[in-house]
Amino acid sequence: MRTTSLSSDSELKDKLVVLNRVAKVTKGGRTFSFSALVVVGDGKGVVGHGLGKAREVSDAISKAVEDAKKNLIKVPVYKGTISHEQKGKYGAGRVLIKPAADGTGVIAGGAMRAVLEMAGVHNVLAKSHGSSNPHNVVKATLDALTRIRSPHVIAKTRKIEVSKVFEG
Repeated sequence: MRTTSLSSDSELKDKLVVLNRVAKVTKGGRTFSFSALVVVGDGKGVVGHGLGKAREVSDAISKAVEDAKKNLIKVPVYKGTISHEQKGKYGAGRVLIKPAADGTGVIAGGAMRAVLEMAGVHNVLAKSHGSSNPHNVVKATLDALTRIRSPHVIAKTRKIEVSKVFEG
């Protein structure tokens, strides 16, 4: 996964995707703790995910946010959408992401929606297949987003103008 360093973390927003209460069974009984999956992004093409575990909910979430800031990637967002259709996978989770026309909105399931909104994608069609586990869906979505090429790179490889990339 590509990493992106940001000069200031103050512009990053975070979104809690899932919070689980987990139990460790010992001979003295059960010990409960919490596991949090968080997605962070600046809404301008930078997004990351993190996992935090602690005995208290707030500690788990703050650990997840810190972990997410270490796993940032850059997504080429062009005119509020992505430049081309892309598939991603992680484990048994499979996702399909398609660009959409202006005004469509983010049409995606819960975990995918969080990632796309934090990345700053405003118009996109997305479908999740296989595993519905939020951890797998988030990682599969990030896999698809890392594979997306920017319109400038596509135009350069085809030796055409950027405006011709979408016109066909």
